[in-house]
Amino acid sequence: MGDWTTVEGDAALAEGAVLNVDLDGASVLLVRHEGCVYALENRCSHDGSEMDGGQIIDGAFVCPHHGARFALADGAALSAPAYEPVTVFPVRVEGGCIQLKDERW
Repeated sequence: MGDWTTVEGDAALAEGAVLNVDLDGASVLLVRHEGCVYALENRCSHDGSEMDGGQIIDGAFVCPHHGARFALADGAALSAPAYEPVTVFPVRVEGGCIQLKDERW
């Protein structure tokens, strides 16, 4: 398992905001919802497209291309056209920094 990697300052991610950051070459979306920070791989499981520009609606991330919805906590696909989850990353806020752990390998 990888080490924790600082990807952004905590103050840069406002409530309801979505930021695209890089984690070891992977594009990751940071999301702050109801005070919690989540990290989802920026790749829709439906068609592989990047999900930049998506929104948080009712506690889920909605892909801007075809409306697939993904659970913030575990990446589960919540609606068609996606049936497979997206990768999520462990997140912590430490010393004013948002840190992620890359456990894909």
